[in-house]
Amino acid sequence: MSWLNNDKAIYLYIGLAGFIGANLRFMVSELTYFSDYFFPTGTLLCNYIGCFALGWFSEYIKISQLSRRIKTAISTGLIGSFTTFSAFSVETISLIQDEKMFIAFIYIFVSFIGGSLFVWIGYKIGRVFA
Repeated sequence: MSWLNNDKAIYLYIGLAGFIGANLRFMVSELTYFSDYFFPTGTLLCNYIGCFALGWFSEYIKISQLSRRIKTAISTGLIGSFTTFSAFSVETISLIQDEKMFIAFIYIFVSFIGGSLFVWIGYKIGRVFA
């Protein structure tokens, strides 16, 4: 299977990892469906998990022997498809249009502060293993 080792195979790796990440994201959305009526819990949870994972992974890859294809598949494919800035943006605008300004503000605040915090925690934990 030498075609799996050529440079163009990276697209296959990203696509397969993206398929997994997107399906995991859908599962989280389904599990949090009822709570999303009041607050976009599913997107926030996915973004928090993704921020932590990417923070940790960005440190882990410094010491790992993973190939470029695998590193890119995990960061861009898996984590990239699991998290979503566009859903966050649409949900924020939807809250504003529904005149839920306070909830929109809270969502923006906890998304940026919480996301940054989870990246930092992941980064710190990743350094422990480095």
